[in-house]
Amino acid sequence: MKPKTTLVLLVVFAVLLASVLLFESRSKARKETEEKTKKLVDLASADVEKITLKNEGGIITFKKDDKGEWLIVEPLEAKADASEVSRLAEDFSSLKFERVIEAEGGDPAKYEIPKKELTLWYKGQAQPVKLLIGMENPLDSTLFAKREDEKRIVLLAGFLKTNLEKKTFDFRQKDIFKFEPEDIGSIKLKAKEISWQAQKKEAEWFLDSPVKALAKKSRVEEVLRALSNLRAKEFVAEQKQDAEIAQFGLEEPEYAVVLSLPARNQEIMFSLHKQDDTVYATTSVSTKIVTAEGQVLTDIEKKVEDLREKQVVVFNSWEASKVGLRKGELALSVAKDKDNKWLFEGPAKEEADGSRVETFIRKIESLEAVEFIDSPADLQTYGLAQPQAEVTVWTKDGETEKEFKVLVGTEDPEKKQVFLKNPKLEYLFRVEAAFLDEFPKEAKDWKPEAPEQKKEDRK
Repeated sequence: MKPKTTLVLLVVFAVLLASVLLFESRSKARKETEEKTKKLVDLASADVEKITLKNEGGIITFKKDDKGEWLIVEPLEAKADASEVSRLAEDFSSLKFERVIEAEGGDPAKYEIPKKELTLWYKGQAQPVKLLIGMENPLDSTLFAKREDEKRIVLLAGFLKTNLEKKTFDFRQKDIFKFEPEDIGSIKLKAKEISWQAQKKEAEWFLDSPVKALAKKSRVEEVLRALSNLRAKEFVAEQKQDAEIAQFGLEEPEYAVVLSLPARNQEIMFSLHKQDDTVYATTSVSTKIVTAEGQVLTDIEKKVEDLREKQVVVFNSWEASKVGLRKGELALSVAKDKDNKWLFEGPAKEEADGSRVETFIRKIESLEAVEFIDSPADLQTYGLAQPQAEVTVWTKDGETEKEFKVLVGTEDPEKKQVFLKNPKLEYLFRVEAAFLDEFPKEAKDWKPEAPEQKKEDRK
């Protein structure tokens, strides 16, 4: 191809490319303009400072406080459900319409405008935006509407109807008793025939009454979450009086839970009472009485036996970094190196069979009580004054290292069970003895099989 021809083709290509780009740019700008003209409101929802909704249920007014949190100020003063009010602000701040019904001169009354009204005050705007909403279009469930400061009547998407028809209760904050479960230092629960107390020490929960024992952390946290997440189904008293407390059975409630918050030097008492299939609730720091779902009673009604931690030692086997055991004349210690290989501790640093070591650690992790021996009078009776064996597992999670020890006592051959002790606890465990079969009889049991032995085993 001649240079002159090539140059001409390049020029033609450049002109075509420029035309395409110009067309796309204009098309995009035209589309953006069209989108903007199809908006009844085009403002930032974050700038909304006040909203008034008028519907068949009455007038509801919302206002942001100094912290930017939504409050209901009319028909009563209460905390608002931030997500509900924010959704209202978002839906009507960037408000598209489906189509224009009448550009000007239309009679709003013909479309039952205004059946509902929504007024939004924006930061930096001298005048609020007032939307007048009419009847539902019987053809497609869209809504007839107009701005108070415009003549045109338009159709809005039907899904907006849901928010416009909500009542005051729908916009109220329902979890009014909420607290952070991790802030709780102790709990006292009394429910019908159940009564117990527990206290948090570092990251663990311990029962103080009716027995001193390690509690299952997840079970205690279930109780705390149930109370923290308790949601009002109905507000039956805004400023509770003695007469109302007595009326709903909360003077002597069936369920009473006292929580301590050490950081605030505060106690909160939850009172819950079931009356004619309705659960009433209040707290010592709230002026309100509410009704709640009955499930909350099931969630907090934990018996002591359900709360007790059955595991002898509570750790995650995958975090194990070292394990040591003593049984009779045998004493072994293996640890993980930086490549996650298990090595015998000692000058030689021989490699251990990782599969067998980890199987043994998982057996220790899964040890659970079939029975507790509380306040044992004599360790000798259970073979624990001089244990038959001792296992220690060390774990590492980041920079945190922990040690877990199990002492093995007498085996009951008839029941096939054995007594164990966790030195950190005052009581003993009776567990199934099957795990004893995983103990190595000598060091070579934890050494990798030689290649020729593996071949022999496969034959």
